[in-house]
Amino acid sequence: MDGTKKTQLIKPRIGMVLSKELPPELVPKLPKHWVQIGDVLILPLRQELEPYKHRIAEVYAEVIGAKAVLRKGRIRGEFRETNYEILYGEDTVTVHVENGIRYKLDVARIMFSPANVKERVRMAKVAKPGELVVDMFAGIGHLSLPMAVHGKARVIAIEKSPYTFQFLVENIELNKVQDRMTAYNIDNRDFPGEDIADRILMGYVVTTHKFIPKALSIAKDEAVIHYHNTVPERLMPQEPFRTFQRIAREHGYEAEKLNELIIKRYAPGVWHVVVDVRVFKG
Repeated sequence: MDGTKKTQLIKPRIGMVLSKELPPELVPKLPKHWVQIGDVLILPLRQELEPYKHRIAEVYAEVIGAKAVLRKGRIRGEFRETNYEILYGEDTVTVHVENGIRYKLDVARIMFSPANVKERVRMAKVAKPGELVVDMFAGIGHLSLPMAVHGKARVIAIEKSPYTFQFLVENIELNKVQDRMTAYNIDNRDFPGEDIADRILMGYVVTTHKFIPKALSIAKDEAVIHYHNTVPERLMPQEPFRTFQRIAREHGYEAEKLNELIIKRYAPGVWHVVVDVRVFKG
């Protein structure tokens, strides 16, 4: 059953229960959409519903079948950690299954965007058996697990956050790709490999351009780099490739744009974009 249909079926049951407990003017303001990651819900709640937030969360959890409900917060900090308020339940660690891949994570602390599903599916298709992929910002394996599981690529996954790294290691085992996926809990700028990668993942935003020189040093000649960043709409479509090309040339490389996709809206007037770039060593 697709998410839209599911929402339409569940809504009346939630409304029926809560209409007996909430002031009538608040019932139409109950969330009509939510995000479900494994058996944890992320619920957007309007300010007017604040006094009833725990009861509302409890009803959504019971009707939808979730063990915990979080209120959406901001993504912040170097490790892109979530800042969610727990409204119901205690255990926020779950296993989310998508495209045949199992992602274990703590939804209260680690970002996982269902809106990025198309890019995760795409990565499963672009990877080639046996090629060496270096994932510079691996997280829990969001983008590189599909490459190892479905693409049969060899993957070096680098994740700096010790907490997130624990889940990355577990996910490699959960998906039975220990034979072709290795994880490093280091800053990617300390990774010693040079001139080794057929493909590089740069699945980070805001400051990704600062890591381009490191990516270039890891890349083989004619490697493909999947470069993510956030871009103000007024600078598109020249950006973000223009910045990538400028930095590449400063380091003696040429860059060719192969493909560009908008992932999602990041903020008003700002988009999360990915550019596939082939790099040539001078």
